[in-house]
Amino acid sequence: MDSRAPVRLHSRSVQHQGRIFRIEVDRVTLPTGHTLDMEVVRHPGSVVLLPMPSPDQIILIRQYRYSIDRYIWELPAGSLKPGEDPDAAAARECEEEIGLRPGRIERLKGFYPTPGFCDELMTYYRCTELGPPPPDSTAQQDEDEDIEPRTFTLVEARALIADGLVVDLKTVAGLALI
Repeated sequence: MDSRAPVRLHSRSVQHQGRIFRIEVDRVTLPTGHTLDMEVVRHPGSVVLLPMPSPDQIILIRQYRYSIDRYIWELPAGSLKPGEDPDAAAARECEEEIGLRPGRIERLKGFYPTPGFCDELMTYYRCTELGPPPPDSTAQQDEDEDIEPRTFTLVEARALIADGLVVDLKTVAGLALI
């Protein structure tokens, strides 16, 4: 049991409110007794999909990422909408990003990708029994997305890591789950 004093929050200010996340600065006293400002990115959480048309295949997407100014192969993923159930978000994102509706969704694990400054929880889902969306589907890509889905064998997908074509850690972690 930890006998240190808990963290004490003295003040909080919102520095930025964007469409996906919020940046806060909290004035806190740590268990060590030091008082300082902590910058925190508040994120609603996200879902990461492992869409598998068969047990030895996975669908990755090729997408341009502005922050690193390049196209990369990655697992489909998306942020939760306010109050959205992660299981429902997984089904929605699968349809929006690869154009297929999962017949079966299995929650795998959750990881914090950058807990040093961000509270985002990425929840991973295996999506199987993939089929076309119903005719009345309203799924559509976000305005900042230009996505090319492609089916790979698991061996091929893992080789993309070694070749430097998969460079984001959510995809490396996801491929390690299967």
